[in-house]
Order: sequence, then structure tokens, then C-alpha cells
Amino acid sequence: MFIAVYEFEIKEGTETSFRAAWFDVTKAIYKNCGSYGSRLHTSDKANILVGYAQWPSRDQWDKINDLVDGAYQSARNEMRSCLVQSKTIYELEVCDDYLQTTIASE
Repeated sequence: MFIAVYEFEIKEGTETSFRAAWFDVTKAIYKNCGSYGSRLHTSDKANILVGYAQWPSRDQWDKINDLVDGAYQSARNEMRSCLVQSKTIYELEVCDDYLQTTIASE
């Protein structure tokens, strides 16, 4: 499994617009590129959000470059209009995995 971790520095007052556009971008990538989806996190730094996306492989992740869907492009442009800067801070391959979707029962 391949993981990409992104850092987004957004302009003051654009969080609501950015998050809505991020959701639409993420949904289009999920539907059209074979990702497992993504999570967006607030951070302890003002106007910094962190995204985490999972993919079956790096090759699947690379398919984002081929996505030409109009709704995706529109949402991507809206995201960009909210940004001061963004960067991919990590490109990771899973080596061990014990992430669970439920809490252990006693």
C-alpha cells in the first residue's frame, strides 16, 4: 500500500471553501483513479491542514496526472485559489500494518 501525506497552507478565511473543494477533489480521485480515499486534518498551526491519502500502489497514485474530469478540474482550481502553498511531505510504502477500524473489546 502507498500513502501520500500533504501539507496545505491556506489563506486566512478560506477553510470552509478549501475543505469543500478538497472533498470534491478527493471524491473524484477515489471514483476515477482507484484510491482508497483520504483524510484531511486540522493541525496545531494556524491555517495549516494535513491530508493523508491511501492507494493500492504508487502506480495508482500516479494516475492522478491523467485525470481530466471537468468537475475535478473545477474543484482543484477552487482548492488552489485558497492556498498559500501546498506540498507532498511524505511518499510512503506501508511496511507493517496494525491500523484497526474498531476499538478492542475488553
